[in-house]
Amino acid sequence: MNLVLYVWRQKNAQSAGQMVRYDAKNVSPDMSFLEMLDVVNEELIAKGEDPIAFDHDCREGICGSCGVMINGQAHGPKKATTTCQLHMRSFSDGAEIYIEPWRAKAFPVIKDLVVDRSSFDRIIQSGGYISVSTGNAADANALPVPKSNADRAMDAAACIGCGACVASCPNGSAMLFTSAKIAHLNLLPQGQPERKERVLNMVDTMDAEGFGSCTNHRECEAACPKEIDIDFIARMNRDYFWASLTYQKPSARGGGE
Repeated sequence: MNLVLYVWRQKNAQSAGQMVRYDAKNVSPDMSFLEMLDVVNEELIAKGEDPIAFDHDCREGICGSCGVMINGQAHGPKKATTTCQLHMRSFSDGAEIYIEPWRAKAFPVIKDLVVDRSSFDRIIQSGGYISVSTGNAADANALPVPKSNADRAMDAAACIGCGACVASCPNGSAMLFTSAKIAHLNLLPQGQPERKERVLNMVDTMDAEGFGSCTNHRECEAACPKEIDIDFIARMNRDYFWASLTYQKPSARGGGE
């Protein structure tokens, strides 16, 4: 396959960026998208040019490191597929492919296709954990969990935090990510003691990081490579409303509930 690539090149966060054309020749249809970029970079390095910077790690669709806009779609044209799992056979010979970084105020560009997603880390740090002692691992049936709750918790836990939901949302909302991280703990018995404080802290941090609100476009749901659905956003909003009425943070009154 021979392809024409238009890649966003930006030296750093302070400099202006631009699309740069590259010819990718003799690309195997069995290559992954990242392997195709590797080949392009090898040619750039051989010519003494700066290689294209892009995030990657496991290349198995698990870590959430990779993620670029491909022809205007987060992770490209194939549904429920991360960039690293996207193969070049998904494109036609001679195709023109436009590759850009995630575009969102809360994801500033570091270089080329690499963006700073540490805002996600700060949302998790604000409450995406269980700090109470849960003791040793209990016997499998000692702590009954409704199957529907267990299944939904597993659905939510599938979120890999890649940021495709933010990049695809016209309002740059992180509500799908935040709601999934809240739900996978709040649906389980171990998550109940800190349920209210968790949702208040994580939503407040999400807002403080500059993410927009949900506008019900459902682009986040369509772009999510793990098919997280927006029902989790409704659950988060309900939990936030309930917690706002019935809970005051310890920092506000020197105690808990």
